[in-house]
Amino acid sequence: MASFDVIFIGGGPAGYVGAIRAAQLGLTVGVVEREGLGGTCVLWGCIPAKALLESAAVAHRTREAKGFGVNVGEITTDYGVAMKRSRAVSTQNSKGVEFLLKKNKITWLLGTGTLTGKKTVSVTDSKGVATTHDAKKAIVISTGSRVKGIPSIGLTLDKKNILSSDEALVLEKAPATMAIVGCGAVGVEFADVFNEFGTKVTMLETQSTMLPVEDADVAAELAKSFKKRGIEVILNAKIDGTKVGNGSVTLSLSGPEKKELNFEKVLVAAGRAPVIDGIGLEALGVELTDRGFIKIDDSMRTSVEGIYAIGDVAGPPMLAHKGEREGIVAAEVIAGKNEHKLNYGNIPSCTYCHPEVASIGMTEQQVKDKKIEYKVGRYNFSANGRARTSGETEGFVKIIRDAKYGEILGAHIIGAHATEMIHELAVARENEFTVEEIELAIHAHPTLSEAIAEAVLDSMGRALNA
Repeated sequence: MASFDVIFIGGGPAGYVGAIRAAQLGLTVGVVEREGLGGTCVLWGCIPAKALLESAAVAHRTREAKGFGVNVGEITTDYGVAMKRSRAVSTQNSKGVEFLLKKNKITWLLGTGTLTGKKTVSVTDSKGVATTHDAKKAIVISTGSRVKGIPSIGLTLDKKNILSSDEALVLEKAPATMAIVGCGAVGVEFADVFNEFGTKVTMLETQSTMLPVEDADVAAELAKSFKKRGIEVILNAKIDGTKVGNGSVTLSLSGPEKKELNFEKVLVAAGRAPVIDGIGLEALGVELTDRGFIKIDDSMRTSVEGIYAIGDVAGPPMLAHKGEREGIVAAEVIAGKNEHKLNYGNIPSCTYCHPEVASIGMTEQQVKDKKIEYKVGRYNFSANGRARTSGETEGFVKIIRDAKYGEILGAHIIGAHATEMIHELAVARENEFTVEEIELAIHAHPTLSEAIAEAVLDSMGRALNA
């Protein structure tokens, strides 16, 4: 038995960041992880998917090179090469996390962790050998989430015909045709990738809009962009049944137009489930939410004293950066510091398809639902000098402000580098800046970020370049 002040079960973004912060605060720390360090984000999510999206972006820009005066000849793509590059990037990031744990004198407990008491964790290695470790101050559950199929309509993941994002990340070649079920962030990102690598992509969404959690104007703009690129999007789609044949999948759709559609592959991109089975929660009486996540308070404490939960396993939004901040909060609580509570209303959401989508705060519909008096400012990238020079003029910045005081209620960006630009608004909202204070900050010219300043001005009826 090894003894630590705190043990984190799970070495993803929430777990390893929380572990590093705990070590910085003088605690001895162990991290249980059965695969590579970095968790789903590094190995099977954020990092490899974004590496593939970069390959897709290179392909897209190369096809446009002639218009910039660069002649490149015939353009061909190879998904297998892009996939191997993405795996190499993931491995490099995982090794980086391993280095960070060593640097901070954190012990990696390689294996699968199970709670055997309020202060003990059993770790079983790949050979089935179990060891028990003591956590003197706390145990933090950071086991993350897993992909899930939709067996009720026949979409049971078989890793061959009906795929999750995990299998899509390691395909040797792009299929000729693919249905993507779900138009959320994962769905639109993979649609972007496979479309650029020559796949005929059809997206199916049960709701009436793409990116259902984003602002309606942004979703409509993305739908327009995807249509232009030849990606078919079927909204209000209802799948009644699935037939899997030899190298093909047939989906039966009902709704306004009943039809059967055939595809080489189907990618299910419709949600994730928390990893809670078999880790000992029930025996200790750890309470769950109605949706099956671990219930926590604003200090990441569960219903059982000394046990905390962070990241995807603790509920939405299921984002790596949300989990990282929860890890920091948990570490500071355990160390007895005056932690800064997490503001769940100020977590940026980023989708890395092209054009990119990023947002923070409320959508316009949410503001309406709350009956808040508001003003909207909008600035199109087509009017932005920097966007014109780069040939990336799709999209806009949309600012929603309180009509009386100028508080930034929500910000929504669709366009090139939106996921980088959103952080100006994150800092502004965290520090309670008004639209007037953003406008007073001088934005360099020519930059895409000028679009934020222009949208702010537009919300005040003072647009200069529109």
